[in-house]
Amino acid sequence: MNQPALLYATLAAAANLAGAVALTSRAGWSVRALERLVAVSAGFMISVALADLLPEAFAQSGEAGALVALAGYLLVHLTQHVLAAHFHFGEETHEVSHAVSVSALAGLMLHTFVDGVAIASGFEVSATLGGLVFVAILLHKFPEGLAITSLFLAAGSTRRAALGAAALLGAATLAGALLAELVPVVARWGLPLAAGVTLYVGASNLVPELQRGGKRKHALEFTAGVVLYAVARTLVRS
Repeated sequence: MNQPALLYATLAAAANLAGAVALTSRAGWSVRALERLVAVSAGFMISVALADLLPEAFAQSGEAGALVALAGYLLVHLTQHVLAAHFHFGEETHEVSHAVSVSALAGLMLHTFVDGVAIASGFEVSATLGGLVFVAILLHKFPEGLAITSLFLAAGSTRRAALGAAALLGAATLAGALLAELVPVVARWGLPLAAGVTLYVGASNLVPELQRGGKRKHALEFTAGVVLYAVARTLVRS
């Protein structure tokens, strides 16, 4: 069993819980810091998806890899617009129903499950790819945990239940990594699936959050995420 993959999946899962704790304790975060993290995450994630995950998926599986990537993109789109239509990255400021919060959790658990698959599948190819995928996932885990916690609190749930929702996201990440390690067919198709999911989260979840603000600095911070990716890619390959 790939120990580094499980270790990094555990760290990514912990970041979900860290976001929840930061919100419930009202310590260690600010709206501006969250915006900055979302912008950098978007740049890094899209870079990894386009420059690493998709080329590797095509090299391994050809046209079938492209179709699985498309399926991954579509899967997240449908779950977020059917199951979790109200979800967005950031603190929830409107009152929502309990059904909305639970449906958002269900949709996000599918996404975080694929996060775990992506980390394990990346390390199956190389430590370099696994490390880049891990960083891409880690960057958006904190705002993701904060967002689902905020949504549960807005629905009237207790702090304990809100923290539990974030913990379930982390557990789904670990489950995805374990399944990819134990079931070869999951690891084989996990890479193109992760490419589609990563591209969706970066381009269709995070970028619209930045565009909603309409701030020039968001564009610069997105670019900083791309530059961070380029630096990280150079360092891990040297």
